[in-house]
Amino acid sequence: YGVGMIYFSQSEPQYLQVSVRARGNFSASEVNDLVKEVEDRIIDVEGLRAINTQTLSVGVQSAQDSFTDTGSSDRIGAFFIELLHEQQRDIGGLEVMREIRRRTASMPGIQVDVFPFEGGPPVGKPIQIELRSRDRGLLEPALARLSEYMSTVPGLIDIDDTLALPSIEWRLQVDRAQAALYGADVVAAGVAVQLVTNGVKVDEYRPAGAEDSVDIRVRFPIHERGIRALERLRISTNQGLVPLSNFVSMRAAQGVDTAGRTDGVPVERVRAEVEEGIFADAKLREIQDWVAQQDFDPAIEIIFRGANEEQSKSIAFVQLAFLLSLMLMFVLLVTQFNSFYQSALILLAVIMSTAGVLLGLLITGNAFSAVLTGVGVVALAGIVVNNNIVLIDTFNHVRGTRPELNLRDVIVRAAAQRLRPVLLTTLTTVFGLLPLACGLSVNLVQRSVTASGSMSMMWEPLSQAIVFGLSFATILTLIATPAMLALPVAAREKYTAWQGKREQRSAGDQKVTADVAAGKSA
Repeated sequence: YGVGMIYFSQSEPQYLQVSVRARGNFSASEVNDLVKEVEDRIIDVEGLRAINTQTLSVGVQSAQDSFTDTGSSDRIGAFFIELLHEQQRDIGGLEVMREIRRRTASMPGIQVDVFPFEGGPPVGKPIQIELRSRDRGLLEPALARLSEYMSTVPGLIDIDDTLALPSIEWRLQVDRAQAALYGADVVAAGVAVQLVTNGVKVDEYRPAGAEDSVDIRVRFPIHERGIRALERLRISTNQGLVPLSNFVSMRAAQGVDTAGRTDGVPVERVRAEVEEGIFADAKLREIQDWVAQQDFDPAIEIIFRGANEEQSKSIAFVQLAFLLSLMLMFVLLVTQFNSFYQSALILLAVIMSTAGVLLGLLITGNAFSAVLTGVGVVALAGIVVNNNIVLIDTFNHVRGTRPELNLRDVIVRAAAQRLRPVLLTTLTTVFGLLPLACGLSVNLVQRSVTASGSMSMMWEPLSQAIVFGLSFATILTLIATPAMLALPVAAREKYTAWQGKREQRSAGDQKVTADVAAGKSA
């Protein structure tokens, strides 16, 4: 399929999303400072109209991340960027993305991912690899190994995974028997611990003009908070103030992040973007070849998702739709023409028109879009079958009304009568879609022509499929179809002539045999 295959054509983006990732146990103010530093670097990039900045607690995902599967556990912030209109900026959206990556590449400890809002079905990053195993302990080393390899593959950028961040949490264990000896209330002890840490929520408050409410929490002054404060904390009991450490033990443990599961099986994922001009399916095959050579634990199931999975589904759907349309066409054509040969001839022209689509991809150097080029092939079938129907119907009509004409004259007359309608159909369709096929957007209201606009880039694969496929099919309709109509009669005449010569040869051999026999008797 030309230079490769893609799921959905990439159009010039109008909106961008920038994700900021950093590893560490950052406070809210530290997260804000890091995100602000990134914002200062990109705010004056040419072509930006508006920037919406969002800071997150480490490990928090927004609704957009959950929907597109682009979130990461080390994500601390995001920018939602709207670009100026295409005619108001001198650089394209893809160039804006490259400039943002260039400006943020040198920031130590911070990973900035830039990607456009998808114009087609949301699938997230084009390369997504899912590792499943009922033993979660096997997933982390396997995913780390896979991520390390992907970081060495040229053409892959913005690689992230869902592995939990290395962190520490303090776990408190209450000795209930010891607490009972002191007459301590476990619930009161829990409230006291909250006062030392995040505080106790007592109410909510919604400031004027705000969309979200703010929690009202009560906690100790800052100098009386923290891990060390827990050791000095005393709670009121029947025996007076008792140190919490008398019946509560405290130990450090590995922090627990969100644990993903699919169908009840633990899952971890690694995702990657591809550079401009690189096809995800080629890189995915490279990763698949590497995985096949590795000795991953048999208990780990590796599933390749992302655009490749959706692309396979789309190709299967288009193939099924094309096959069903051919079957329905064949049934209707046999009913109309009462001829299996003529019906098969029409469908052959439809199938051969796909060669024109593939030839167009080779000429333009574009990739086969599983969605748009596939839809173009199915739409092309309706136009091609119509041209062949009118030609064969005219052939049958002339042959029935002018029996004195020989087959050659019937074919020439039918082709001459249908030449103008077929060419008009082709020319009006081709010239109507030619601007889109060439990547031009024509605005009749503003009387402007834009090259490589967002709309033209999106619909370019579909229009090119119809333009090249229909042009190729028209040649078949006007040349190959008439020749194929003459094929049965020509074959029959050849067979009759061959049969006659064979009979003459057989009769001559019999005569020679008879003469020889007569000579011997004499």
